[in-house]
Amino acid sequence: MSILGHGIDLVECPRIARVLDNHRERFLARVLTEKERARAKQFKHPLQHIAGRWAAKESILKMIGVGWRGQIAWTDMEILPDKLGAPIVTLSGETARRADQLGIKRIMLSITHTENFASASAIGLSE
Repeated sequence: MSILGHGIDLVECPRIARVLDNHRERFLARVLTEKERARAKQFKHPLQHIAGRWAAKESILKMIGVGWRGQIAWTDMEILPDKLGAPIVTLSGETARRADQLGIKRIMLSITHTENFASASAIGLSE
């Protein structure tokens, strides 16, 4: 197993809060899959969770070496917890094609947040 890519991102939670205040439903539909939106609704205060998903998706794009171009979509990446709460990444669309081109078969993802910041680190591994 080899590391084929790494990405990290940090986002300010108040920045995400401003976007949610102005464009909540449009933003959530654009950035989160249906399952991710349903999961976010389970939190009394979902801001940090949503900001964490934003940072996680940015870190995945950095890991595969692309930005927001071409056919890349936020919803090409779905991040849901396993039975113990660890984030599991499922890729689709152009993002999955790019990861496949690089030989990435598994993504290790770590997400953390405070009241003001959310951060994520993604590592792409070969078999």
